[in-house]
Amino acid sequence: MAQFFQIHPDNPQLRLIRSAVEIIRQGGLVIYPTDSSYALGCQVGDKRAMERIRQIRQLDDKHNFTLVCRDLTEISTYAKISNQQYRLLKGLTPGPYTFIHPATKQVPKRLQHAKRKTIGLRIPDNPIAQALLGELREPLMSSTLILPDDEMPLTDPYDMRDTLGHEVDLVIDGGYCGFEPTTVVDMGDDSATVVRKGKGDITLFEI
Repeated sequence: MAQFFQIHPDNPQLRLIRSAVEIIRQGGLVIYPTDSSYALGCQVGDKRAMERIRQIRQLDDKHNFTLVCRDLTEISTYAKISNQQYRLLKGLTPGPYTFIHPATKQVPKRLQHAKRKTIGLRIPDNPIAQALLGELREPLMSSTLILPDDEMPLTDPYDMRDTLGHEVDLVIDGGYCGFEPTTVVDMGDDSATVVRKGKGDITLFEI
């Protein structure tokens, strides 16, 4: 049965954050809050944990995973970003946006879009997520916690424990964090095109 940590949404307890990160480093799959909804997360290079996410969500091999990063410096390690794009991202992060960029060689091929060789990246505006990333010192490979046949993400950590307690290693109860997905912005060809409208303000990309 998964462990269950109640972590303060504004002042995360360092002891619990460190315990959560240790679970992740040992190959664990965790449910954690972001600024848009709860998500499934694991280490970037953990193929087994990634397959567990696929099984829970019943995803095919065309699904795009997202690297959840702590800051822009971390994003630039995994994505090719122009100076103009960097300035745009600086004004929008942290926030409820997922940016699609050409991937660098630091991104495992199985995480990249098969044809376009791109990767989704985001910087969440959530204290618990930021604390996890700060302690982990690398991105989390993530996917929104939406179960098969559901249209919206799960929102109640107790329901998550009851439903997925035998399929994940840790559920973090960080309080209510919403159920609206991120706005997805394709940053290819040095432009910014909204491909999914979500929680983030899309008027910022209108010309």
